[in-house]
Amino acid sequence: MKYQKILSENLVQCTLCPRFCKLKEGKKGFCFVRENKNNEIVLNTYGFNTGLSVDPVEKKPLYHFYPETPILSFGTTGCNMGCIFCQNYLTTKSKVDPKTLNKTEPGEIVEILKKYNINLIAFTYNEPAIFFEYALDTIKLCKKEGIKTVFVTSGFMNLEPAKEIYPLIDGANIDIKGFSEEFYNKNCYASLKPVLELIKFVKSETNCHIELTTMLIEKRNDDDDLIKKEANWILNNLGENVPLHFSAFFPKYKLNNISQTNFETLYKARQIALKEGLNYVYTGNLSTIETSTTFCKNCKSPLIVRNGYKIVEYNLDKNKCKKCNTILDGCF
Repeated sequence: MKYQKILSENLVQCTLCPRFCKLKEGKKGFCFVRENKNNEIVLNTYGFNTGLSVDPVEKKPLYHFYPETPILSFGTTGCNMGCIFCQNYLTTKSKVDPKTLNKTEPGEIVEILKKYNINLIAFTYNEPAIFFEYALDTIKLCKKEGIKTVFVTSGFMNLEPAKEIYPLIDGANIDIKGFSEEFYNKNCYASLKPVLELIKFVKSETNCHIELTTMLIEKRNDDDDLIKKEANWILNNLGENVPLHFSAFFPKYKLNNISQTNFETLYKARQIALKEGLNYVYTGNLSTIETSTTFCKNCKSPLIVRNGYKIVEYNLDKNKCKKCNTILDGCF
């Protein structure tokens, strides 16, 4: 494996993510899928996944990336984040033997995509950074066939591996779990800083289309000032045209005694972000037609009207507003 550092005869450090796990022989990292075997880090989920399914691309969520196109989604098990509110904990926190999962090699995945004429694939459901080699090999094969690839990720990856994989990725939805180090430390056992560094790198140094998601948990990361700080960071570091999605928390995992997020909380956050100057702000798993519709940044006409993840009205001429001819940011 490429991203590792041999520290001694019986100790190897994984350098894929900011945890820099130091592993003795036979020990697994925080993610539980990268392991020291014979003084080398190996990925024990390579070629194994929790199943493949077809979704609309809007479900990732990506609203500015080939709207209403079917996308094949798959993931493995494990995660390098420790979110106590994890919405996919049955796979991210799973300790099952990888060999009990579905076995689908990268070449087989590409053949499935070609067989069903699907031109998008998402690495999702758990953190794709931790199955880096499996994802990278699949991405390279997809690229040869003209199949576009998507990462749905927490962004908790070191820049060196990011520089290898993100230039090959066509689109990504990256989580900002909450806009404070305190929130990350207390609720994710992680850090915000490397996530922001990765997002800036992807935006400035690659052609990968990015959208961002923040899941709001009331009284934990929905403070007005935090929302303003996040919106202003996006504005100042990425620009006003990067889409931002606010999604609702539902009681799961270690926060199963906390109430789900109200739609009003998402709506308020959306209004704050719009007021701070972002052009495209949405609410996700709780929404109205208004909060899931894409509006022209110039004339404010509705360009893509959505009811949930379904498009009910489309007012684009290729990638331009039919009314004022302004280009809509994204991939269309």
